[in-house]
Amino acid sequence: MATPTRILAFCGSSRRGSLNGKFLAVAVGEARGLGCEVTVLDLATLGLPLYNGDLEDEAGLPAGAQRFADLVSSHRGLLVASPEYNSMLTPLLKNALDWCSRVDSDPFEGRVAAVISASPGPFGGVRSLVQVQQLLSKLGCLVVPGQCVLPAARKAFDAEGRLLSEHSLKSVKALVARLVATANQVSA
Repeated sequence: MATPTRILAFCGSSRRGSLNGKFLAVAVGEARGLGCEVTVLDLATLGLPLYNGDLEDEAGLPAGAQRFADLVSSHRGLLVASPEYNSMLTPLLKNALDWCSRVDSDPFEGRVAAVISASPGPFGGVRSLVQVQQLLSKLGCLVVPGQCVLPAARKAFDAEGRLLSEHSLKSVKALVARLVATANQVSA
């Protein structure tokens, strides 16, 4: 029996009821449905201070940064939900990625990543999605192509958190399938 593909899933928002958290939960369900072992990480639990080189020089790498790096390193794929704040990626997500990039082991190298984004606006968070794709690529990830965005996200879920739009669900399924297939090819 083949070892299941390990996916680390995290969201750039820690807000209760986050639209991106809901969207990520749908994608996680799809990955698990494909037989993946998925670890969901709340970035806020890492307790990372705002990145500062002087702080790093004085106190070293925070334990949360090393924990994040260890999780990234121990998973083949990354599934990232990127909210959009003022047309940009969130400070929580950027800060966590910045700290993680400071470890000696280069945890992102060779990982496969997929990015999704939900927004109450008409663009579905596509601007932050592209920024996170570019950043993950720069850090060494192979980012699967595709723009899986969810516009008008406040109206996109039913009371149980399921997507109402079959088109949106199809988009999530396709991106998650590409993530899993690519992760399996890279690790073969």
